[in-house]
Amino acid sequence: MPKTGQTLVELSPGAPAAAGRTPPADLLTPSPAEAEASTPAQRSVIMRSQWRAREFLGIAIAAVALYTISGFLTALVWGGVFAIATWPLYQRTRERWPRLANGVTLPLLFTAALALIFLIPLIMVGLEAAKEAQGMLELMQSARSSGIPVPRWAHHLPLGAESVVAWWENNLSNPEDAHEFFSSLDSRSMAVTKAVGSQVAHRTTLFCFSLLTLFFLYKDGAAAARQCTFASRRLFGRRGEVIARQIVASIHGTVAGLVLVGVGEGLLMGVVYLLAGAPHPALFGVVTAIAAMIPFCAMIAIGLVSVLIFVKGATVAAISVFVIGAVVIFVADHFVRPTLIGGSTQLPFLWVLLGILGGAETWGMLGLFVGPAAMAALHLVWRSWTRERGGDKLA
Repeated sequence: MPKTGQTLVELSPGAPAAAGRTPPADLLTPSPAEAEASTPAQRSVIMRSQWRAREFLGIAIAAVALYTISGFLTALVWGGVFAIATWPLYQRTRERWPRLANGVTLPLLFTAALALIFLIPLIMVGLEAAKEAQGMLELMQSARSSGIPVPRWAHHLPLGAESVVAWWENNLSNPEDAHEFFSSLDSRSMAVTKAVGSQVAHRTTLFCFSLLTLFFLYKDGAAAARQCTFASRRLFGRRGEVIARQIVASIHGTVAGLVLVGVGEGLLMGVVYLLAGAPHPALFGVVTAIAAMIPFCAMIAIGLVSVLIFVKGATVAAISVFVIGAVVIFVADHFVRPTLIGGSTQLPFLWVLLGILGGAETWGMLGLFVGPAAMAALHLVWRSWTRERGGDKLA
């Protein structure tokens, strides 16, 4: 019995039937319109119109399905990005331990490991935030009963010291003023807490769905890849497969250039924070790593830590942290990242930068991976098209 792909190709308009292969009888039974057609030309026209109708029906079904799951498309894309980025490691692990590859054990282990990579930093941030919130509540209770005296560092600020001291005395030094000030913040804090809680619940749901998608991509990734390759060849020919490989290579390079380099910057700056005596060096190291995944944003975290060190009175340490951070970010953003991202796809630095920044602005964090992938595909199409046009002109 012929394969499904072969049957579809043989039944397409204008495709000759292969020798020795006879499609099933029910598929060859003519429709009433075909039976009434008297000439092969008329039957060909009818078959082509039916083929276009089936294409339109397929597009309509796909559009309705995409609209139905539109709220989860971001989670699906994230799951695909995670799967593509970690697939080489997953394949090597399958080859190393083939017994784990037949069931759900290996996909489950990889999914759990990737979940912990995201959850551990979030748990650290959450614990530190809970400690700071507890300290802030105790400070507010103390301020409402006895006020908060002006700290020493406020008098030694290089700019605006008098304004800061005056504001502090008018709002926090006097218990009555402090009580009124913090009471005005209570209603705002409740609204902010509700909004943040709603967003956290929504993001948690999408994250869980991304992990579920990732698990099934690990489990059935090989079959999904074959199906996508077959569909791409039928629709676009060999060039579609080349573009798909370019997109995959771009995602691999983006993961190495953004995520791994960002983690390296966070670890390095965490050590610098610890040596400089910054508050919560581990927490700010994680914040720096997350910010470093977006080009030029790590300096915001480094500047904040430098200000906190400066407020404590360590001027030399604050300047040293800022200078070291600026050097690290400059080297990473101008030398390491363009090599890792552009080197895997032969993408110019300007295209890489536009893909990252434009993707982040349009798609958020997901755009950090979607943007470079889109630019890599566009660059490949542009090179292919200009080569062909150039050859036509020369010919």
